[in-house]
Amino acid sequence: QVQLVESGGGLVQAGGSLRLSCAASRAICDFNTMAWYRQTPGAQRELVAALTRGGVRTYADAVKGRFIISRYNAKDTVYLQMNSLKPGDTAVYYCNGEIIKSDVGRTTYWGQGTQVTVSS
Repeated sequence: QVQLVESGGGLVQAGGSLRLSCAASRAICDFNTMAWYRQTPGAQRELVAALTRGGVRTYADAVKGRFIISRYNAKDTVYLQMNSLKPGDTAVYYCNGEIIKSDVGRTTYWGQGTQVTVSS
């Protein structure tokens, strides 16, 4: 069973920075896509940033220019560097990984989430 474990969340003032980490229990190069999502109470989980195996990055409009998704294959870890944080970034952040195989289709994995709180 694949596990994704997030860390790095916490409380930060507006304008500050945090770096989230997502450690995978298998090689991250096995994943077709690694991504970060976030969710606030009563809202749907939304995509924040994604990184494909080929290195293509996608960002939500709300975080473009402020957040950076990256990976360190040697540590099987994906990061989300969050800069210029705003109170609207407050949410539980989830790591997501997808593996697509021709015989079994798409398999999606989620971490347990880490809370990010940005105070004004």
